[in-house]
Formats: sequence, C-alpha cells, structure tokens
Amino acid sequence: MTQSDYVPRGSARFALPRAAAPRAFDFVLLPKLTMLALSAAIEPLRVANQISQQELYHWRTMTPDGAPVRCSNNLSLVPDGPLTTPERGSRVFLCSGVEPAETLDPRVVHWSARHAAHGARVGAICTGAFTLARAGLLGGRRFTLHWENQPAFMEIFPDLLPTPNLYEIDGELMTAAGGSASTDLMLNVIESDFGHEFAQVVSDMCLHGRSHSEHAPQKTAQSAILGSRNRHLIAAIRLMQANLEEPRTVAEIAAEIGISRRQLERSFADHAGQSPRQYYADLRLARAYALLSETDLPIAEIAAATGFGGASAFARTFRAKFDISPGKFRKRW
Repeated sequence: MTQSDYVPRGSARFALPRAAAPRAFDFVLLPKLTMLALSAAIEPLRVANQISQQELYHWRTMTPDGAPVRCSNNLSLVPDGPLTTPERGSRVFLCSGVEPAETLDPRVVHWSARHAAHGARVGAICTGAFTLARAGLLGGRRFTLHWENQPAFMEIFPDLLPTPNLYEIDGELMTAAGGSASTDLMLNVIESDFGHEFAQVVSDMCLHGRSHSEHAPQKTAQSAILGSRNRHLIAAIRLMQANLEEPRTVAEIAAEIGISRRQLERSFADHAGQSPRQYYADLRLARAYALLSETDLPIAEIAAATGFGGASAFARTFRAKFDISPGKFRKRW
C-alpha cells in the first residue's frame, strides 16, 4: 500500500503537528478469527489517519503461509503476505476467534516466541492469548481474552489467570477481549500518542462510547443481568461462580451470606425466575458446555471440574438441559 492508501479522504478534520515516522502494526490472522475484533482494532487507526490527513499509522496482515484465512463468520480474508519479520517498533497482535485451542498454529507460536525474544511487542486480540500462552509469553503478566473462552483457557493453562476486563496493558504487552474492546484498546494507544482530544474525536467518528478504562468488565454485573441491586443475591451468585468444582449446598450459601434459605429461594424466584439450585446447575452446565466445545478433556474430567461427581450424573443433567448427550455433542464439533 502507498501512503495515500492509508490516508483516505473525509470532511472531518483535526489539525495535528506534522508527525514523525508512522507507527506500525502487524496483525497475524489465525483461522476462525472474529472479523469484528479485527476491524474494531484497525478502523480507529484508519480514522486517526483520515481526520489528521497524515499517515500516523500503517498496518499489514499476515497468515502463517500467506494464504487466505476464513473467519468465524465464514468470510475469507486475503492477507498482505506470510509471516515475516515485524517492522522495527511495530506492535504485533495475534488475532484468533472461535475454537482457539484447535486453531493454534505451531508456526505462529514459534514465530511469536522468537520475535518477542528479540524485542518485538507481541500482543493479542480476542482469543489470541491462547497462542501467547503456548509461546510462554504470559507468565507473571496481566492479560485478558473473551469471557466465553476463559474457562477453557484456564483448564489448558491452569497457571495463568486472565482478568475479566475489556483490555489489559501490562508494560509492552497489550491484550483485548475481542469485539468492540479492540476499539477501546486502540483509542487508549491513540490517546497516548496524540492526546485525549484527538482520541475523543476518533471515538466520535467511530460512534463508539469509550469505557475510558481497561479495568471496565467485559460482562455486565450480575445485578444488571438480574435487574436487581440485591446484595445478598449478588453475593450468592459470586459464591456459586467461585465454587463450580465443589458446589456448596443452598443452605451453606444462605448461611454464609447471612440470610435464611427461604429468603435466598425467594430472591432467586423473584429476580431469576428459578430456584438457586437450578441457577447453580446452569452455571456449572455452562462451564461444562464450554469445556466440551473448546478442550479435549475427557468427559469424566469435565464432570469433576464442574461439580457433577461422576460422568453418568453429568450426562443425565447435560442431556436434560440440552437434549443431547455430552459424547454426541462433542462429536458435532
């Protein structure tokens, strides 16, 4: 691409002093990546160039062999080329999406580890953290990935704990959870490079309401999900989430949060439309569903990891919920 290719025309303007050399980004595309997360990262850079009428940023895309890659929405993207040495000072982002454990590519793992060892700034978007972890680049670091994929990630990499936040910046390591969180991360970069007012105009051009903090959570709070500010209910749900492998009884949860079992059951009936026991079982089944979809763990281990004790009890509960056995469900993937 030429310089003009990176600086499209537009009517909105924001005058900036003439910038030095443009800042470079390399996006490594893995099969089944989420197109939303990728475009949400690139578009703020494009908008920054457009409203300043300068090449503040440029970027390129790569795949392991330079071949087109099919996204999670079944559209194909043609990259700029195969894996190559990152431009000096470039920020590299590994872009993945659904089924991240299955789409791990040893070539990208090796490439990432090698260039990080030579000073490259390698980060991740959406589930690209799976590749970073396999490359040994997340130990002792703060990072995130999409909430849907975190249970599977923690089963595969039990010594690594992602945060629930939209994005994380830990020194030179940048990770975004995917979706529009990629835009939030890039707006942070743009603000660091060219100031708050400029970043705000870019945000407005993207019609994006900024979170203004990487510590904003990916998911709405349980109180918002249930339409309640009931502190006892929220405390009960948090206890359930923290004890999926070894479930507490409803009586134990009620006692720990300081209310009666009857009060707890009434709160769940009023705000969740189900009993606390049903809600707890659904949380455990949701985790089991993710582990079946995204890991190769034996069904017996998944049953144990989600508090069902044995494979037969897990299979009965799973079939009652999803109308299919765990084994048949896994064969569909």
